[in-house]
Amino acid sequence: MENDPVNVSEFQELARQALPKMNYDYISGGAEDQFTLKENIEAFQRIMLRPRVLVDVSKIDMSMTLLGYNMSSPIMVAPTGGQMLAHPEGELATAKAAAACNTIMVLSFASSYTIEEVASTCNAVRFFQLYVFKRRDISAKLIQKAESNGFRAIVLTVDTPRLGRREADIKNKMIAPRIKNLEGLLSLDADAKGGSNLEAFASATLDPSLSWKDIGWLKSITNLPILVKGILTAEDAMKAVEAGVSGIVVSNHGARQLDYAPATISVLEEVVQAVSGAVPVVLDGGIRRGTDVFKALALGAKAVMIGRPVVYGLVAKGEYGVRRVIEMLQNELELTMALAGSPSIKDITRNHVWTKHDRRRSLM
Repeated sequence: MENDPVNVSEFQELARQALPKMNYDYISGGAEDQFTLKENIEAFQRIMLRPRVLVDVSKIDMSMTLLGYNMSSPIMVAPTGGQMLAHPEGELATAKAAAACNTIMVLSFASSYTIEEVASTCNAVRFFQLYVFKRRDISAKLIQKAESNGFRAIVLTVDTPRLGRREADIKNKMIAPRIKNLEGLLSLDADAKGGSNLEAFASATLDPSLSWKDIGWLKSITNLPILVKGILTAEDAMKAVEAGVSGIVVSNHGARQLDYAPATISVLEEVVQAVSGAVPVVLDGGIRRGTDVFKALALGAKAVMIGRPVVYGLVAKGEYGVRRVIEMLQNELELTMALAGSPSIKDITRNHVWTKHDRRRSLM
């Protein structure tokens, strides 16, 4: 196509131009001062690459597996809700694009389309993202629907006992899109009292008492593997392993929850070292370049998730735009691997990157 963006940042600018301000602010914004939002990206820029030369890179293999499922590259689609705010086809388009790129999409519980509608788009490996509600029976029913529609894992979001303060949404009096997966299960109306009705809905429905013991409850009602999304410390990573999860997603919720929480790439290695290979670790947040993917893999991530870039592609060019964003990052990763002397994913090692911690050690 003519005038195609050449990088993810250009897709973001197209999305900004195309969307109403309320919708763009909701998709692009973070919590409070948005320090963590900026830091998620800038922390990657402080990590340097250490390329190796005279390595045979005539063939580059980006393929890998996660929980036994094959992927063409370690780039997954993160759960982002309400995608009809971006494009009429919403998650249906995203699901088809992810399948075309042979990668795993994590469907948000807050999808604009139902679990059944997304599952019917095409045959592909998908995971389902879950929140635990005050009414536990609703969470159980969502899991049952995901299981019966062929979803292969549950990604439990654990960083939202309450919704973070997203000031742009409050100023804009953000009207959250209706969540079709919850229709008929609970009331979708919430009194915003002059602010964001998304915040009011979350306060009325999400369970702030959720704790580690509830992992056992989830495991008792599903045979699907459970990944926990929202881990930022070694202590919680070890607790997750002790609780019997099948994977960890290092995430700060796209910087939409606790501002001044660390950038995910800055704590990735801490989490990886804590779990010592017991479960795969996936990084979510701040990925804008193939070099970012490479850096995350070098620091021990099994894979990465991309959220906002997918939505920006969806806004700009629908299913084609989502596919282009994924392919763009895949192509950039392939080039980075070649230039860094890593012909396969297993060849990417800790020695390929230089972080601020390495600088400190060199001064000791």
